[in-house]
Amino acid sequence: MNEFCVVFWTCKDLNEAKEICKSLLQKKWIACASFLPNVISMFYWDEGIQTEEEVKVFIKTTSKRYSEVQAFIQHHSSYEVSEILQIPIESGNPSYLKWVKEITV
Repeated sequence: MNEFCVVFWTCKDLNEAKEICKSLLQKKWIACASFLPNVISMFYWDEGIQTEEEVKVFIKTTSKRYSEVQAFIQHHSSYEVSEILQIPIESGNPSYLKWVKEITV
């Protein structure tokens, strides 16, 4: 198992993303969150193809924190079915990864 991961999450809007990520930062479950607003997503829902403007969130944390982060996002997200994906980090800047580990203990 990789020690670090990026949590890839799709959110309704920037306010919701910031609010949830601020709570995760305060808990020290994540080291950093980056927001990519104004993403257009197309998906199948309610028996039809939907198009929505959403926010993609990239969260950096340790793999051991993923379950807590995923459960927190799922509980606080306004979406009925949230896209929350764990992407393992194979390698990276050692200084950055050390910082992530120090923040999320």
